[in-house]
This record gives sequence, structure tokens and C-alpha cells, in this order.
Amino acid sequence: MAARGIADLDLQGRRVFIRVDFNVPLTPAGGVSDATRIRESLPTINHAIERGARVVLASHLGRPKGRARPDLSLLPVAAYLAEALGRDVVLADEPAGDGAKKVVNDLRDGGVAMLENLRFSPGEEANDETFARGLATYADVYVNDAFATAHRAHASTAGMVKYVASKGMGFLLEREVKMLGKLVGEVERPFVAVIGGTKVADKIGLLENLLGRADVVCLGGAMANTFLSAQGVGMGRSLVEPSKLPIARAFLAKAESSGGRIILPRDLVVAEDARAEAGTVVPATCVPDGQAAFDIGPESVAEMSGVLSRARTVFWNGPMGVFESPAFAAGTLGVAKAMASVMGGTTVVGGGDLAAAVERAGVTPSITHVSTGGGASLEFIEGKKLPGLAALES
Repeated sequence: MAARGIADLDLQGRRVFIRVDFNVPLTPAGGVSDATRIRESLPTINHAIERGARVVLASHLGRPKGRARPDLSLLPVAAYLAEALGRDVVLADEPAGDGAKKVVNDLRDGGVAMLENLRFSPGEEANDETFARGLATYADVYVNDAFATAHRAHASTAGMVKYVASKGMGFLLEREVKMLGKLVGEVERPFVAVIGGTKVADKIGLLENLLGRADVVCLGGAMANTFLSAQGVGMGRSLVEPSKLPIARAFLAKAESSGGRIILPRDLVVAEDARAEAGTVVPATCVPDGQAAFDIGPESVAEMSGVLSRARTVFWNGPMGVFESPAFAAGTLGVAKAMASVMGGTTVVGGGDLAAAVERAGVTPSITHVSTGGGASLEFIEGKKLPGLAALES
């Protein structure tokens, strides 16, 4: 059974538990430094408020490892949200328990409450039955609007859902499923995938899935180092996964035998370490022994840009280098600008760090869809069933 959307649910006067993703960066002073994820969920929250729901918001923040930490409290998030909504947001002092129960019970129609950081309880990540049942007692209706956590079988994304009769997707989650779903069905061709990041182990399933679907797969980031090394290229001090060399060789051989086109970097930007103020461009086959690759070079960007200029469908997951450093940002920003130049096609960026990179490149409005979930989008495209989505379909 397909999951319903929030627009199809009866919300009036009911306690509507909305799992949001408010895992946002905070300033040293304790404010919200990037509120993108909060703004993304405003349409869902406002829809519930306007229909007279008693809104209960729940999210995690950071990695508190099952214990309360004042520096990871959702208090600054609640303050920001209250200003954005133009109404009070009452923050419970715990994710579950008597205090949270009182805050929820005191809600009136159109009111908004927020549970404290879910990961303050070890029961959240453990998907503990007792904790899940406790969360479910705060809900007449369950809505998931946190795509970035949909690939985690946690208490708030999966465990509690079976105890709530009425459930569905928020507008953000609906949009993610719709846009990413376009990439796993019939696509307009040429279909180009650009895959970067660090670890081959994290992406090999995705790569093997794309091999039979994408017309071209472009590889970058530290992950490309392992594929170059698998071809016998000396990579100096670059990050390489020696244990994954057989997997990389097997993938390249499979691509060759099946006619799949794989593009590896032609040149790289190298330095002694990632803290360098500038790097040196060298051919991918000539990385000096004492140096490491931290970005793809201009020839690589030009080749990928040429491929992208002819594409009709593009999926990008993982940066091309250490783009947080100005010395090693040109590759990632160059690919972002090339994606933005795709005219009339569908371009999807797989969330995570790339959302910030695309924003930095100033091309976000030109991208069809920037996903809010890096890991979740990767697993979705890989063909895995996401626990957070499966729970809504039961």
C-alpha cells in the first residue's frame, strides 16, 4: 500500500506527531547558523497548524550518544522556529516521560510543541520498543517529513509508526520521493551520474546499480584515488583504500565488458596536506610521492562538463574534493556550475555536503532538486527500501 500524503489526513483537533529533520549547525553562541532544514519543513508544519492540529515536533541534533547534553539541546531550534512561525513553540525538557507528556497534553488546536533531542535517549537509535511505544502515546496522527533520516530504523522513524493508525508523508518527504523516484524509473537520456566522496565501500552498491542504468558514470573525490590505484597508477600519499582495490578492479572490468562508460580524473590538485593554502595541478598518473590529491583538476572538470552539457538526466552524489578549503574547491564548484547549465533536463543533487557546495556555487535555483538527505538519497537510488518509508506503507 502506497504511503499517503499529509493533505489526505484528518488533522483537526488531533495530536499530529511530525518527525522533522532539525539536525542543524549551531553557532558558538548557541544560535542556528544554517536554518535550511528548518525552512524546508515549514510548509508541512504550517499546513498542520492551519487545519487545527495539535502539533508535536520531534528531531535529533548531533550525536549525544544517548545522554542529555546542554550544547545539543533543541532550545535554539525551538526559538528560531517560533520566530519563523510567528507563534510560541513549547520545548519539552525531555524526549519522552512525564515532562514531555504534560507539554503534549497541554496543547490546544493550532498549538506547537517540540520534544527535546530524541537522541538524548538511547532508545531512539536502538529502536527500543518501550521508547517507541512511549513516543506513540503522543500521536493520533504520525507524519514523517525527515527524508534525511528515512534510511535509519530508529524509534521515531520506524518503531513507533506501527502503533499509530493514521500516518503519512509530509510535503518535503513527498517531494523527495517524487523527484528521486524519477531516477529509478524510465529516465530521459543521456543519463549521467557523477559520484564522489571518500569511501568505495559506501558507494559500490550505488555504482553497480548505476552501471546498468547510467550512460556515463563520472568518478571523483578521494574515492576516485582507489579506482586510479586499481589501474596501477601511483597515488603518492593520497587516500587510497587498499582493501577495496579488488572491488574497484572488478567494477572497472565489469564496466568494460558491459560497454559502460566510466570517466576517471585526468588531472588532480595535489598538496602536502589538506591545510595547504594552494595546490598544484598534475596529471592523474603523476602524483608526487610526498603529496596527496585533494581535488580533481581543470581538465577533469572540462571533460565532465562536456559530458554534462549533453545530458538530459543527471544525478550527483559526493563532492569532487575537499571543497571546504578554497584551495581544493574548484572541482566541486565547477561540476555544480556545469550541472546548472543543463537545459531542460532533470538534475538531482544527492544532499549532504553537496547542498552546501551547490549553494556556495550560487546555482541552487538552477538545479531541479537538491535532496535533503545524502545517505538516504544514496540508498534510495541504490534500490534499497528505506525503513522510514516502509513504515508508512504498512
